[in-house]
Amino acid sequence: MGSLGWAVGLSLLSAASYAVAAVAQERLAERGHRGVSRWAVALLLTGAGVGLHVIALNFGTVAVVQALGTLTLLFALPIEVIRYRRPISRGSWVSAGLTVLGLALILSLSVEASGPALLGSGAARALALITAGVVLVCALGAWRSGPRVRAMLLAGASGTAFGIASVLTKSVLASFTTGGLGAVSRPAAGMVVAFAVSGYVLGQLSYRGAGLATPLATVSVTNPLVAAVAGVVLFDERVRFGVAGLVLAGVAAIVMAWGVVGLARRTEAPSEPGAREPAATSRSDRPGG
Repeated sequence: MGSLGWAVGLSLLSAASYAVAAVAQERLAERGHRGVSRWAVALLLTGAGVGLHVIALNFGTVAVVQALGTLTLLFALPIEVIRYRRPISRGSWVSAGLTVLGLALILSLSVEASGPALLGSGAARALALITAGVVLVCALGAWRSGPRVRAMLLAGASGTAFGIASVLTKSVLASFTTGGLGAVSRPAAGMVVAFAVSGYVLGQLSYRGAGLATPLATVSVTNPLVAAVAGVVLFDERVRFGVAGLVLAGVAAIVMAWGVVGLARRTEAPSEPGAREPAATSRSDRPGG
């Protein structure tokens, strides 16, 4: 199996781990983030996803590995169906098909970068500062926002942090494979840990009061988009067929994002009846209710 095959296989396993972790995180948020065992399960599943993701980055481009991460929502869909005991609708199947179609087109257009994904210390610091600024702005914006907007802003910050953590991880791996442990930049490795941890915490916070679909869809779109742009700018990652390939990749990204958002909208439906139950109960408690 070639490098692309390994990247795809490991990324699929990583996406599955992230999907189960997302459901565990949502249930943890529903219980007020209480319970050591629940935290341990969510953290262990996320750690497995991270480990598989890091190994996949060693075999494929950032754009490919991050794009495969959008399958997290696709894997989460049947888990949610099992939880709420509702069949998968025709619309969900269409959205899933659009996600896979867009992803397949991106994979078919992707090619390896011309050289190792090395990043200088100055570029790494500039990237870290820009990312920290974006994450901070999103977090501050979420402070006084409603549940849906708050979830989207926190999940967007999480996706940005995770996307840049993957870019920096790719650089650290390239430094290690080309020059050994001594060539690895400690600040860059520290930035990977910082952004990964902050992405996890922000992602966990985004699930509170908003269910599974909105935060997961936002992360699933933001993460690969940020990483793909950074990969093109910093690592000179390219696609086949020049300008025509870029246009096709853009169309594929839109199709994939459309499918992801469609899946998110449809996975919100099972939680709505439960969300309306308290209101119905309160009405029945009133005189004449």
